[in-house]
Amino acid sequence: MFYFCYGIAMGDSLPLRWLYLDLNSYFASVEQQLNPALRGRPVVVAPVMTDSTSAIAASYEAKAFGIRTGTKIWEARAKCRDVVIVPGRHDEYVRFHHKVIAEVNRHVPVTNICSIDEVACRLMDNENSPAAVANLATAIKAGLAANVGTCLTASIGVASNRLLAKMAADMQKPDGLTILTEDVRRARLERLPLSDIPGVGRAMEKRLAAAGLVTMAQLLAMTPAQARQAWGSVWGERLHWLLNGHEVADVATQQRSIGHSHVLGPDKRPLPVARLVARRLVMKAGTRLRRASLRTGWLGLFVKGEARGAKWKAGVKLPQVMDSISLVEAMEGLWARMAAEFPHRRLLQVGVVLAELTPAAAAQADLFDSDALLCARTDQRRLALSEAMDRMNQRFGRDAVTLGHDARGATRSRGPAIAFTRIPELAEFHE
Repeated sequence: MFYFCYGIAMGDSLPLRWLYLDLNSYFASVEQQLNPALRGRPVVVAPVMTDSTSAIAASYEAKAFGIRTGTKIWEARAKCRDVVIVPGRHDEYVRFHHKVIAEVNRHVPVTNICSIDEVACRLMDNENSPAAVANLATAIKAGLAANVGTCLTASIGVASNRLLAKMAADMQKPDGLTILTEDVRRARLERLPLSDIPGVGRAMEKRLAAAGLVTMAQLLAMTPAQARQAWGSVWGERLHWLLNGHEVADVATQQRSIGHSHVLGPDKRPLPVARLVARRLVMKAGTRLRRASLRTGWLGLFVKGEARGAKWKAGVKLPQVMDSISLVEAMEGLWARMAAEFPHRRLLQVGVVLAELTPAAAAQADLFDSDALLCARTDQRRLALSEAMDRMNQRFGRDAVTLGHDARGATRSRGPAIAFTRIPELAEFHE
């Protein structure tokens, strides 16, 4: 299906179009930049200061001991007795993120912010020769060291499309530069395992192996139709064109959910205290919902108990709301259900998610339905109160105004956690 490819015919030369920058061990590097005593030492960033949680980042000094993202803190201590565990400071990571963006923009416009530590820049015809991109990458690296911090290094990949540029950035870490020109692209790719393709995890590897596809060379030799059949979806065909250097038009997507979760420290694990954390997460999600001018038709709650494998989750339909009062009421109903059904009295993690999102402007009450109009007026009053709380908390700090409970039982000191594919706005650290 040739409609996927654009910009260049099959037989033509494929120019270098994308520069991809991947910051190395970003969270740990920020901590080393902020605290000179941590430089040159094995550093692990943890969500909370307890050995039962997992690392969310590790410095390269820690990685030398086999410590990775996801390694349990107790295991990290066993691997390296000198490892330094520090709590995540997500507001700092966001501030440094903005500094990085500003610095990269000094050299080349940032086209896509791919995650908290990754950006992609589209190259113009006057800046995409191998010599020009090498000079550009060198200038960006020097600018990061001079204007952001010497501890923040980046691996840079350059290729004919964004996927290949990202894969190129992964080829030389830390602080590398890989340029996938057309003459070396296939040879460099054939050395890689299939798992180096973004999105190919263990489950997909097993699925592909069952179809007889186990090497990158096999994949590159496939026709578009064969790749589609191996993947069992159109993504296989898209991937064929991408790995062969062609650009593929992005499919427009809309935000599908808003969620927050929190790993609980030992003092937050009893049900009454964990409930307050869940309330705070719901209110945070509500603030994001309103900022995006969205309504939600579904709220989900999930928890993990301290015992291995102890999990519970459920959801409830909502009448397309966007105020915090309605969201908290729905969460409280789910929490009561969880407390009755889930036998564990101490929780390791709580999370909430809002789904079935629609633009706020799309919701309109039936003019001839008196009950609907009454509900709409109630909704407007609740929304006005929620928006007033947003403004007060933005001005005076997080939890300056909250709903019905002393917020001290929830986590006040920690701002929003960062999903690598979503960068919180700085305002969220005051919510």
